[in-house]
Amino acid sequence: MSVTFDDILAARDRLAGQIERTPCRYSRTLSQITGAEVWVKFENQQFTAAFKERGALNKLLLLSASERKRGVIAASAGNHAQALAYHAARLGVPSVIVMPRGTPMVKIEHTRAFGAEVVIEGETFHEANIYALSLRDERGMVFVPPFNDVDVIAGQGTVALEMLEDAPEIDTLVVPIGGGGLIAGVATVAKTLRPDVKVYGMEATMYPSFTAKMRGISPAIGGQSIAEGIAVKEVGEITYAVARPLIEDVLLIEEPFFERAIALYCNVEKTVAEGAGAGALAALLARPDVFRGRKCGLILTGGNIDTRLLASVLTRELVREKRIASIRIIGDDRPGLLGDVSNIIGAAGGNIIEVAHNRLALDVPAKGAEFDIMIETRDAQHTQQIIDELCDRGYPPRPH
Repeated sequence: MSVTFDDILAARDRLAGQIERTPCRYSRTLSQITGAEVWVKFENQQFTAAFKERGALNKLLLLSASERKRGVIAASAGNHAQALAYHAARLGVPSVIVMPRGTPMVKIEHTRAFGAEVVIEGETFHEANIYALSLRDERGMVFVPPFNDVDVIAGQGTVALEMLEDAPEIDTLVVPIGGGGLIAGVATVAKTLRPDVKVYGMEATMYPSFTAKMRGISPAIGGQSIAEGIAVKEVGEITYAVARPLIEDVLLIEEPFFERAIALYCNVEKTVAEGAGAGALAALLARPDVFRGRKCGLILTGGNIDTRLLASVLTRELVREKRIASIRIIGDDRPGLLGDVSNIIGAAGGNIIEVAHNRLALDVPAKGAEFDIMIETRDAQHTQQIIDELCDRGYPPRPH
């Protein structure tokens, strides 16, 4: 089984008017930061906030009347679930979604709200998928894979049709890989329309399923990745067969780059990206040597991130930039000491966020006290200026 360019053209016509044609915009700031010329395709602006609507709806529209009556079932960590649930309800098709434990609550609740029956089963996508297949047989429903299906792949490929039409300057496409449906569709379009366009995949280092298959190795796969949308232990057979001959390489990206990419999308583009959704930008941040000077099209694949996790990522980024810093001061346990330190920090333009006062630490004199003071500053240089001022005034921070 394979996917042709004509399949993707037919999918585009089928989907017309039923999903968003999302914007593809040049980002001057991201270009300056990465050293590449960057265009972003904002698939987080789909109704369910992810590109998965394309493949799910294309599959639904190709079902027979009897198949629609039987209903559809799928396993998904979130975005495929929401896409299938939403469009199935819109078309009057019953749907059941099996989601693994640990799926972000925002994705579970949205899937239920779109009208699907949600079943939580399995620790991983693989286990959830096995259970979904057993339910399919038990209930006689139609199984809709999240990636390993020619109709789903054809739907996902419509992203590239829009990108290359809206930004013909693009000479490089960077695509996150989970099960491989998106890159299979994108690469088919790119190499048909513009054989000179380079297509790079990227995977989370914890889940190098495509890379492992390429290299014929069996690495340890698993762990708690912030990019749970591409945390897939085994790439699809169909998707791999379609994509492998068409792509240049697959890059493995460490977790901190996903966090930085999420923060940049929020702070620079004023838009929300989930971990997997920020994957393409994470690749540019991690491997500037590969993309410097190239005209790169990035697909912001989804924006369904738990708000608490988003807040944590943004705060952690402030810590990395040393705009939030924790300093530890040892001093006499006397009235006014904390006030003196606070005045020094305030006069230097720092903002105190939190103070922890510890009199019981054994490495502190019995008549002394230990203060952990979390401060907010303008940048790393400002933080150092405050530390220098504390040292000059007799309150040198202690490493911790």
